[in-house]
Amino acid sequence: MFDTLALASLPPEDEALRPAIRELVARAVADMPVDRRARSWQGFDAAFSRRLGQAGFLGLNLPKRYGGQERGPFARFVVVEELLSAGAPVAGHWIADRQSAPLICNYGTEAQRAFYIPRICKGEALFCIGMSEPGSGSDLASVRTRAEKTATGWLLNGQKIWTTNSLHSDYMIALLRTSGKPEDRHAGLSQLIVDLRLPGVTIRPIVDLTGDAHFAEVFFENVELADDALIGREGEGWKQVTAELAFERSGPERIYSSVVLLDAWVRHLRETGRADDATLAMVGGFTARLATLRAMSIACTARLALGESPVVEASLVKDLGTHFEQELPVAIGDDLAGHPDEPASTELYRTLLYVTQVAPSFSLRGGTREILRGIIARGLGLR
Repeated sequence: MFDTLALASLPPEDEALRPAIRELVARAVADMPVDRRARSWQGFDAAFSRRLGQAGFLGLNLPKRYGGQERGPFARFVVVEELLSAGAPVAGHWIADRQSAPLICNYGTEAQRAFYIPRICKGEALFCIGMSEPGSGSDLASVRTRAEKTATGWLLNGQKIWTTNSLHSDYMIALLRTSGKPEDRHAGLSQLIVDLRLPGVTIRPIVDLTGDAHFAEVFFENVELADDALIGREGEGWKQVTAELAFERSGPERIYSSVVLLDAWVRHLRETGRADDATLAMVGGFTARLATLRAMSIACTARLALGESPVVEASLVKDLGTHFEQELPVAIGDDLAGHPDEPASTELYRTLLYVTQVAPSFSLRGGTREILRGIIARGLGLR
C-alpha cells in the first residue's frame, strides 16, 4: 500500500497562492483570541467566507464556467493549510466548498451545477451533510430516513443527527433510502438536496460540553422535494458517498485541528525560556510527526490530482492524523502540569481546555477509527 504514497511536492504555481491567502487570513484573525482560533472548523463567519469567494479562494478545483478557478487539488491544499494553521473561521463555506460542490459537479445535472456551484464559489450558498442517524452512527449503510417517489418528486420523512452547521446552512445533501430496506445495506441509497427552509424541516441544536452548538438534529416530516432534488442516479448514493469521503479524509484538515494549541504552547516555551533537552525533544517529536503527516497528505493529494480515488490511503492519513491531533492536548496538558511554577497565560489554558474537550470528536467526524481501520485492513488484504 505504501507504494502508492509516493513523495510529491506542491507545484510552484500553487505555492504562489500562499502570500495572498496568508495576508487575507492574517487580517481576519488579527484580533481573535487563541481559543477562538482553535475553533477553526467550527468558527462560523459568513462575511469571511464571502471575502474568500470574492478573492477567488473558493471553488479552486471547479470549472470556470460555474465560477470556479479550474485549478488542481494542490491549490486547494495550499489554501486549506493556510486557513487551518492560522485558525481562520471556515465553518461557513467549509462543507459546500470541500464536498458539496465537487459532488454536484461530478454527479449533478447541468441545471443543478448552474444553480448551486456559482453561489458556492461566491460563499453565498451554505451546505451541510446529512449522513448520520440515531442508531446508525458511522454505519451509514443502515440509514432508515426515506424519500418516497411521488408523482411530482419525493416525500421525505425521518431524522438526521450530528449534522455539522445545519443551523446556519441553506441546504443539506442527505443520504436517504429511496428503495429497499435497511437490511439491503448499500443498495437503494440515494443523495438528495434538501432546502432547509422547506415546510416540515425542524432543526434543533445540540450543545456540546464546551457550550458550543455546531451540531444539530434535523427532523423531516412530510417534506416535499422536487423531482430534480436527486443527485446522480437513484440507488447509487453509496458509491457517491464513499468517493466523497475519500476526498474529505485525505486533506490537510486531518492534521491541523490542534495546531493552534501547539503554536501557543511553543510561544509559551519561548516566553519562559524553557529549552531543556526533554522539552526540545518533545517539540522536535511533534514537528517531525506533523511534517510526516503533511507529506502523506500531499502524496494523497497527488493521487487526487491524477484523478484517482485513494480511499485506503486517505483512511490511513486520517487515522494517523487524528491520533496526532488527540495526543497533542494530552501531552501539552501534562507538560504544563509538570511545571506548576511556570507562569502561563489564561489564553493558553483556555485553548488547552477547549481542545482537550473537543479532541474525542476528532476520531469520530468523517468516519470512526474502527471504520477506518476496517478499510485499511481490507486494503492490506487482512480481512
